[in-house]
Amino acid sequence: MIKWLFNSKQNSTSLGFGGYVTRGLVIFFTLLLIYQLWIFLHICWWIKFNPSSSAFMEDRLDIIQEKLPDAELKHQWVDYAKISNNLKRAVIASEDAKFLDHEGFDWDGIQKAYQKNIKKGKIVAGGSTISQQLAKNLFLSTKRTPWRKGEEAVITVMLENMLTKRRILEIYLNIIEWGNGVFGAEAASRHYYKTSAASLNAVQAAKLAAMIPNPRFYDQHSNTRYLNRRIATIQARMSMAEVPK
Repeated sequence: MIKWLFNSKQNSTSLGFGGYVTRGLVIFFTLLLIYQLWIFLHICWWIKFNPSSSAFMEDRLDIIQEKLPDAELKHQWVDYAKISNNLKRAVIASEDAKFLDHEGFDWDGIQKAYQKNIKKGKIVAGGSTISQQLAKNLFLSTKRTPWRKGEEAVITVMLENMLTKRRILEIYLNIIEWGNGVFGAEAASRHYYKTSAASLNAVQAAKLAAMIPNPRFYDQHSNTRYLNRRIATIQARMSMAEVPK
């Protein structure tokens, strides 16, 4: 294989354009396969062990440290049982009402988001599930590339097939951004309410859930009319939200 790749076999002829293209494609797909295996092994590890960071957390830390070189993220892992059921219900009600029913993708939600974006003439809704958001946060950079959605879909399928819904939600609640340099439910609870993630009441949980789409903005603007309406809507839906046991 190596000799073929470098065209070093005895009596081999000079490579033409097609030969270079073929070898380039072989290298590309080999590297792609290795990358997918690297992701798969990480997910296997996280069945039992907790991720200490994520691609998004590392990106944000780099940006913050450009201005404050000694800055650190606010982040503390807490087990699923130590996160308030109020927050679990609020996040599911806000981000992914069909979380327990789908296999990673909410096709109805995606279609509705697409129609809404067409109507508005710009992207105002995403339709991403909790699993898709977790895939993006764990592995993908913040840069938008043509293949990013495809990679997100592949990782989502891996997450859904390797991890339980409970584990997906546990990791999600522990690594998502909740403010400038604030990551995870415990850090967010301490940052905004001076309490633990286990002690959040329904109103506090609804507000944290409402902040997820734009946490850095709401970190600085915590009392907007839209945010207050969103909190009320989430509170009204929380009783109907099912959480993994």
